[in-house]
Amino acid sequence: MDLALAHETMARWQFGITTVYHFLFVPLTISLTALVAGLQTAWVRTGREKYFRATKFWGKLMLINLAMGVVTGIVQEFQFGMSWSSYSRFVGDIFGAPLAFEALIAFFFESTFIGLWIFGWDRLPKKLHLLSIWMVAIGSTLSAYFILAANSWMQHPVGYELANGRAQLTDFPKVLFQNTTLVVVFHTITSAFLTGGAFMIGISAYQLRKASRAAKADRNPVKVAAMSTSLRLGLITCLIAGLGTAVSGDALGKVMFEQQPMKMAAAEALWDTDSPAPFSIFAYGDVAKGHNTVEVTIPGLLSFLAKGDFSSPVPGINDTNAAEKAKYGDKAPDYKPNIPTTFWAFRWMIGFGMTSFVIALAGLWLTRRRFWLAPEFRRAGDEVPRFMLTKNRELGPFLNKWAWRAAIWTLLFPVIACSWGWIFTEMGRQPWAVYGLMTTADAVSPGVTIAEQWTSLVVLTLLYGILAVVEVKLMVKYAKAGPTDEEPPRGNPTLGGPPPGSEDADKPFAFAY
Repeated sequence: MDLALAHETMARWQFGITTVYHFLFVPLTISLTALVAGLQTAWVRTGREKYFRATKFWGKLMLINLAMGVVTGIVQEFQFGMSWSSYSRFVGDIFGAPLAFEALIAFFFESTFIGLWIFGWDRLPKKLHLLSIWMVAIGSTLSAYFILAANSWMQHPVGYELANGRAQLTDFPKVLFQNTTLVVVFHTITSAFLTGGAFMIGISAYQLRKASRAAKADRNPVKVAAMSTSLRLGLITCLIAGLGTAVSGDALGKVMFEQQPMKMAAAEALWDTDSPAPFSIFAYGDVAKGHNTVEVTIPGLLSFLAKGDFSSPVPGINDTNAAEKAKYGDKAPDYKPNIPTTFWAFRWMIGFGMTSFVIALAGLWLTRRRFWLAPEFRRAGDEVPRFMLTKNRELGPFLNKWAWRAAIWTLLFPVIACSWGWIFTEMGRQPWAVYGLMTTADAVSPGVTIAEQWTSLVVLTLLYGILAVVEVKLMVKYAKAGPTDEEPPRGNPTLGGPPPGSEDADKPFAFAY
């Protein structure tokens, strides 16, 4: 066995398992926090109980997800020191700045204001309490921004100089605001809201489906109204975010074609430079010989995605590999990533993400309540929506059943899409850990044994597996329970608290959930 290869392979498996697992929580936390803040804003402005019930319901799920995201993120840090010490030494000066900002600003916002939000329902004035959840949402977004700025530097290093075998920071604003960072942040945030919108659609559909099967006398109109509002919010969020994800994905693709031509050539299984270049819908070929034996393509579309017109040449895998060998020499045996993984990861990312967008578009049409509906089919906001195909025609029982199922299942699709997107981003730039500067083989820790790596891989996988069971059980428990019967807080507390001697003055500082 080639020990050097095995060493790198073990480190990559460990990074892949921990990072993909941690990234399951990140998009949902970013979007769900903002959506909860939006629902609470609606409650503070209107006083309508359905918004309060929805805020409390989604707030519980947000807190579970946020807690798991923090735990898995902290555990993930251990692998950098253990398996990637050469990489850590090389990029320490660069990564230190954005990670310090992430901890000092973003994590401070999240950790401080989430505590005020949890404990402040009956203690803080409504508007101040509302401000706390918005600060958490801002903190989550800033946290993502700083992490993505650090990752973008790995994809496209800027604002540095090499000294004593290390990259040293010379222009921090350039790291934060280079075009790679900006388009990656745009794409990640829009896909995060696609995830959050689909999550709301799926769980709201489950609750409304359950309510539709219950006897009318057993339905709680306020709870149904809270879930109907959530379903509508999820559908609109998913639709807008889906459009944003497509636009930002196109912008990101053009940047990648310019900065990492090998990644995009691999994503399309485009072996040889072509003009106009076709977009590959399906391809199967011989990776060793460097050609496709079966492929289904759309002529000229890849040229448009890469350069904005239908005739520009797009470099292929073989030509790009030869160019990188000439430029970087023998830093790596080959400059091609795993072609099948990159090709299919790109398609699963787009396919699962856009499926939720299509479901949201169909859902908005089918659940419309006022326009283009005959009066006898219109439903009030506290009733379970009907799936109306035309003005006077409802979906039949078979399609109705599958429409509910599609709405419920869509909650998983953007999560799967985000995971494949992350795999595509990281595997597509191989063999580089830092593009053009450091290969992945050179980034692993030199002093860690295979036995130690096996041990840490097994321990981390088991630990994350246990956390996954806890996460799923908690999520399912509270999602099935639905909105609570809790009444909205009475009055509007002041910062000075209740007057001495009043009944509320002796009230314990209770945990809100």
